[in-house]
Amino acid sequence: MQNITGWLDDRFRIAENGSTVGREVTAGLTTFLAMVYVVVVNPTILSEAGMDFGAVFVATCLAAAFGTLVMGLVANYPVALAPGMGQNAFFAYTVVLAGGTSWQAALAMVFLSGVVFVVLSVLPVRAWLVNSVPRGLKTGMAAGIGFFLALVALRNAGFVVDDPATLVALGDLKSFGPAATLVGFCVIAALFARGIRGELIIGILVLAAAGWLSGQTAFHGVASLPPSPAPVFLAMDLAAAMNFTALTVVLALLLVDMFDTAGTLVAVASRGGLLSEDGRLPRLGRALLADSTATVFGGLAGTSSTTSYIESAAGVQSGGRTGLTAVVVAVLFLACLWFAPLAESIPPYATSAALLFVACLMVRGFVDLDWDDACEAVPGVATALCIPLSFSIADGIGVGFIACAVIHLLSGRARACPPAVYVVAAIFVAKFLLLD
Repeated sequence: MQNITGWLDDRFRIAENGSTVGREVTAGLTTFLAMVYVVVVNPTILSEAGMDFGAVFVATCLAAAFGTLVMGLVANYPVALAPGMGQNAFFAYTVVLAGGTSWQAALAMVFLSGVVFVVLSVLPVRAWLVNSVPRGLKTGMAAGIGFFLALVALRNAGFVVDDPATLVALGDLKSFGPAATLVGFCVIAALFARGIRGELIIGILVLAAAGWLSGQTAFHGVASLPPSPAPVFLAMDLAAAMNFTALTVVLALLLVDMFDTAGTLVAVASRGGLLSEDGRLPRLGRALLADSTATVFGGLAGTSSTTSYIESAAGVQSGGRTGLTAVVVAVLFLACLWFAPLAESIPPYATSAALLFVACLMVRGFVDLDWDDACEAVPGVATALCIPLSFSIADGIGVGFIACAVIHLLSGRARACPPAVYVVAAIFVAKFLLLD
């Protein structure tokens, strides 16, 4: 046992980072409990696009395990990865259901965005690209995806419904689903306020149990052999993704994944005291490579874009400082493969309550906006508003970039706007004029 501990310490530089093997294992368990809800929520959302629930469940577990393992072994960071919330809703509801694209073609777009991300991760321009987008747009993307998730969650739960006069209206709160969503959301928020780890999965299971006991939801069991991944594995249609519309989707997926990853890595590293003296993130290229290869793997396995999870901060708060924390999380995701019946027994109102809470956390980035600078604040707010109201992350990002470019030009601050913003804005102008 001492030999194993010594080997782990040497491999992950545990003592050098002020941690212990036991603390790293505990941190891995904490991070896993904070984000295990994804194995239920992700297949629930993607199944709306016509994908097989069981196969996506397997793809979710495998993509999370692969990406997290690479992050731990290659980058040596206590950061876990999984299919991202928001990216999966964009995949299912915007690209497939609203856009009329097949889910096979959408998987190809995920794969292509991952390939581009891999290329950018190994090139020296990666830092320039991450830093080239103004803070307001980055904040607007995160908040807009949060609002988008909230709308999806409320709609799926029947909390908001279609209305011919006002577009949306409040649903019937006397029915079980909407009422359960509201109660579950409050329970999750209360658990979070009390500092109880795993508040999301606890809330999901409590709501699910209420549904099982009341006969509102069928219970399919707890464990079994993993479902077959065949229905979605290597099912992507690359030929159908070779068009200009697909380019804007790939671009949106790339931008969201890249900036979400960079922001999460810096936030988690900062909380764990892992930044260098000048505030930079050591081994950034390796961390970005882990994230990008995970997205490529996810596209092949049959799930939406994989990204770094801010829930990793829970493990860092518990003492995790090295990649061993991530390795523990990866092993636990693999163990989840045998619990598909339990995941399939979780009702929509339970996952909706968790999604709504995640959405609230994503919006808090607005606090960092410089509200006195219209060139920063207005494009950020425009992005955040247009993502849910257009029901499209890609279109919302496009409006934000166009607004940022035009406002800088008209305000006499054209040189203060990075060239990358003008390039992306031009692409979306072409899309809106020629295709929409």
